[in-house]
Amino acid sequence: MNLKKKHSLRKKIENKVIYNIFSFFVQSFIIFLDKIKYKNVNKNNYKKNLISIYTPTFNRATILRDRAIKSVLKQSYKNFEYIIVGDGCTDNTKNIIKKINDKRIRFVNIPRKIKYKNNIENIWFSGPVRASNYALKLVKGEYIARIDDDDCWTKNHLESSIKFLKKNNLEFITSGNIEIIKKRKVSPKPDIIEGSKRGAASSFFYKSYLKIIKYNIYSWMKPHNRVNDHDFYERLKKIGVRTGYQKKLTVITKPRPGEEAIGIDQYLLSKKKYMKDYLNKSI
Repeated sequence: MNLKKKHSLRKKIENKVIYNIFSFFVQSFIIFLDKIKYKNVNKNNYKKNLISIYTPTFNRATILRDRAIKSVLKQSYKNFEYIIVGDGCTDNTKNIIKKINDKRIRFVNIPRKIKYKNNIENIWFSGPVRASNYALKLVKGEYIARIDDDDCWTKNHLESSIKFLKKNNLEFITSGNIEIIKKRKVSPKPDIIEGSKRGAASSFFYKSYLKIIKYNIYSWMKPHNRVNDHDFYERLKKIGVRTGYQKKLTVITKPRPGEEAIGIDQYLLSKKKYMKDYLNKSI
């Protein structure tokens, strides 16, 4: 998709002042609570060297199996548990995971509830929040790693991440990623949030005691950093978490089968289809 078309689509995304005002007070309160929780967190109640991987998903059984699960199972680092949380999946996700027959994988399907304004861009901004927060309740390992259902990791992602985190005495890290669109490979620049480099959400790797910091379902109301993972990182920086960015490219992102773009750009391109598939609405 060309840049002109991308910018044209994104300009139409709703952002009302009243939402910004409401989110300011909500955000201030959340950060206040985050600071208290971070200051008093128990840092020792986890299984040493175990990595808890999690994936939020909704009705993408095949792509979940062929991308996220496949790359997790190919990791050089084998000491992990893998928590997959369905946000009210109605497809064959449960059966596909069961057929894989790996005791490290756990699937939980929670009831689907739309707790944000029903439009297509808000699925991107806040859609994975409830499933992600539920997954964080279940982690048992010393470390947490996130991978979205349509992304892949390089074989050494976990091994590289744990080494980088330990070596630099950090609590939370991200790494670089490769985007593959129409056989063209691009390594996008990291986002700059609160003056700090931040890589793709599927490169999130951090100490498990930070599971007390949850994703914000109201992030879509903000004027900036509206995507749930951007908001999450912004709050980590504001409460003083030690973060770092690994230049190594360990995440691979590409369009889903039959699509031409990545992320919110594809949501906006396929608005009619996505409204039906994700919100059961027609436009």
